[in-house]
Amino acid sequence: MSQIILASNSPRRKELLSLLGLDFTIQVSPIDERAVEAALPPDMRTPSQLVAQMAQAKGLAVAEHAQAGQIVIAADTIVAYADEILHKPKDAADAQAMLSKLSGQTHTVYTGMSVIYLTENTENPIVHTSVTATDVTFRTLTQQEILDYIATGEPMDKAGAYGIQGKGCILVERIQGDYLNVVGLSLTALYEELRANGVDITKFW
Repeated sequence: MSQIILASNSPRRKELLSLLGLDFTIQVSPIDERAVEAALPPDMRTPSQLVAQMAQAKGLAVAEHAQAGQIVIAADTIVAYADEILHKPKDAADAQAMLSKLSGQTHTVYTGMSVIYLTENTENPIVHTSVTATDVTFRTLTQQEILDYIATGEPMDKAGAYGIQGKGCILVERIQGDYLNVVGLSLTALYEELRANGVDITKFW
């Protein structure tokens, strides 16, 4: 039985967690993200609050089927520009509108991380949820560059319509903060969280 469960089907988060040399299994959370967002009071829908609630909801849903001694790691990433949340684009036109909006501007990427420790009483797990924010500045893009990037298909399954770890890297002029947080999970934040709670990941190396 693996001690760690990643509550995500994101290939990026799977790859990031693998960088730490951890033995983990994947259990995809069944929650409806839009339903979680809709259920929150309007004053709790700021990017930071929303991403924390989403990560926690994902983790708790998977933790319901976990066993004592296991640790569930869940995450959610949101791109926000001027407090407007930019979800995954609905279509190419939506992606073009998002990228045009971000062109030459600075936006913030928030990743909520929820780490859930299953105790002997699995009905009362220990839940630690945090948020890491990174500012990303795009260079000024031409409409042709935007259309060419959309044509690759890469933007269509990503919040904010770009992937910094892929072809979207050429859109970025600079970042301020944790790069891996933009990819989908801050490994530094995860390491510090686990270490603070008695989990030494270096023993897996």
